[in-house]
Amino acid sequence: MDPVHLPRLFPAPLLDRLTASVTIPPGAAVRPAEVTGADPAAVEVLITGWGCEPLTAGVLDGLPKLRAVLHAAGSVKGHITPACWERGLLVSSAAAANALPVAEFTLATILLAGKDALRLRALYAAEHRFPSPARTAHIGSFRRRVGIVGASRIGRRVIELLRPFDLEVAVYDPHLTAPEAEALGVRALPLDELVATSEVLSLHAPALPATRHLLDARALGSMPDGTTLINTARGALVDTDALVAELSTGRISAVLDVTEPEPLPPGSPLFTLPNVLLTPHIAGALGRELERLGMAVTDEVERLMAGAPPLHRVLPTDLDRIA
Repeated sequence: MDPVHLPRLFPAPLLDRLTASVTIPPGAAVRPAEVTGADPAAVEVLITGWGCEPLTAGVLDGLPKLRAVLHAAGSVKGHITPACWERGLLVSSAAAANALPVAEFTLATILLAGKDALRLRALYAAEHRFPSPARTAHIGSFRRRVGIVGASRIGRRVIELLRPFDLEVAVYDPHLTAPEAEALGVRALPLDELVATSEVLSLHAPALPATRHLLDARALGSMPDGTTLINTARGALVDTDALVAELSTGRISAVLDVTEPEPLPPGSPLFTLPNVLLTPHIAGALGRELERLGMAVTDEVERLMAGAPPLHRVLPTDLDRIA
């Protein structure tokens, strides 16, 4: 991984716990193809993170005893190659730990959306007075419908966090069964109906060929007036040009932590539209939150050394459904 992440992922007390189970030679935090401080032929476990290069067949040939790749981040698609599956490597990810701050960020923005905070903030700045009751008659989270697109780890955690509030939560996910929706306590809806009836729409689907521009001009145009779109997933889920056109009317609002492209070009209207809260991809684990990812990997190491099954194993059959 990029060594810049190490101090936050594994602060000293956690690193001590990790090294009680495995030996981490000096200089091990480098490219897998250039392992230093240890004999590559002796390496059994790779702990990877952001910045890891693809583990190609050539790289794996230099690591003949490798049996596990434990990823201290979310998606493994950037570095796990077909050669890893062919070798039968155990692959694990800290995606579940990374899901927690994303869900917390989403919860905060859903509650702000219930207060129509973006529009009222702009009105206050322009008029320097409190809004009239007529302008606030529509606000509040009580019985507001929140639509969740994607019953992923993050989507499910958002649903869980929303339970204490008087909200109506509905979800679209082509892989979600009726019993699963019932267990989650949500109503499963087709995407078109969810988009057309939700007052807050939050995206938690993976970026796959099938989900590219899931929200196109037609879908965005079907959103009710006053709806807030929240995207903490991937920018490719939304047609950016169509979104800019819809937001420019002032009819809907958006909270965008991810965009397409990313970062946006300096002249993008999304930087200046008053009904847009644009943040620089901060919903996922950052700063102090990185230690949670390191803890997830340390847990996996301890289970691996004890001969227990991993908690967060990634299988090749998962690839068509995960980010």
